[in-house]
Amino acid sequence: MQASWMILASLFFATMSVCIKYASEYFHTFELVFYRGVVGVVLMAAICRSQSVAWRTPIPLMHVWRSVIGVSSLTAWFYAIAHLPLATAMTLNYMSGIWVAAFLVGGTLVMGRVQDRVRQGPVVLTVIAGFVGVVMILRPTIEQNQLFAGVIGLLSGLGAALAYIQVAALGRLGEPEARTVLYFSVGTTLTGAVAMLFVGPSAWVWPHAWWLLPIGLLAALGQLSMTKAYSSGATLVVANLQYSGIVFAALYGLFLFGDQIPLIGWAGMALIIASGVAATALRNRARPPAQNP
Repeated sequence: MQASWMILASLFFATMSVCIKYASEYFHTFELVFYRGVVGVVLMAAICRSQSVAWRTPIPLMHVWRSVIGVSSLTAWFYAIAHLPLATAMTLNYMSGIWVAAFLVGGTLVMGRVQDRVRQGPVVLTVIAGFVGVVMILRPTIEQNQLFAGVIGLLSGLGAALAYIQVAALGRLGEPEARTVLYFSVGTTLTGAVAMLFVGPSAWVWPHAWWLLPIGLLAALGQLSMTKAYSSGATLVVANLQYSGIVFAALYGLFLFGDQIPLIGWAGMALIIASGVAATALRNRARPPAQNP
């Protein structure tokens, strides 16, 4: 189920990125952040109510930290999408899987847990292989005048990795997924609203303003699915499966925009899929056998 949740989240986020690309012609980054948050708050509040999940949390500071790094990463990603080729922005953001692997392996090095290093090694290799597949599909390019946006895109991937690790920590503490996404949506809304006080709103151009609704809905559903995956799944395996979003994005380009996928792109898709299957198989093999009662 954890694999299914992450693949579903990747589909939601890939679809959202297409909507953002269209909407960014009419709304600036902070407006997209704000409206995404507003729709997410409404949807998550309704889900919390239907599931009888209280809004109050016993660990508010963890949610504050998750919201700060998550909103910062989100804002950076939206900026990168608006100012870089979509393939480059997506590649830089999807480096989050590499960052997650680096943080987890670094943690085991610091703690001196040799057994964990040996066990995680093959899964780390699948994460790296998956990212190689991402590069093969997207073949990112960057111009000299896009260096600043490139740095912002790189920071979006780093922030996303920290946010995913925090989501996993919240899940281990038993925090409901809907409440985690609700707090993140509140943080997103507040950040976008404060920024709009300084940069001002854009004029609503119909029917283009309707792009704001699917962005918010897809973002909230993607966050919920991703939170479910990271809350109960193996972090490295989930990070690897996140690369499936690039496959969905490439297929969107093929069928919606007439983009041509060269042979190296199809090979990259195959590598991403193979690395995801391998990571899941390695995780299942590493699990201890169930004890008979």
